[in-house]
Amino acid sequence: MKELIIAIGLMLFIEGSIYALFPSKMKNMLKSIEKMQISQLRVGGLLFAFIGFIIVWYFIRAD
Repeated sequence: MKELIIAIGLMLFIEGSIYALFPSKMKNMLKSIEKMQISQLRVGGLLFAFIGFIIVWYFIRAD
């Protein structure tokens, strides 16, 4: 459970840093995301979730 909380905190830190460092680029990216089809967003989300799962699985397995 502790690792999950750390992972969520790290995710929020990274995302917050990106918004703080590049606010105008993030605003432009969000506008382009708004124009994307739902199916494209779903496929992209699944792809990133799968990549994240593989990374976590690899490092847990390496221990």
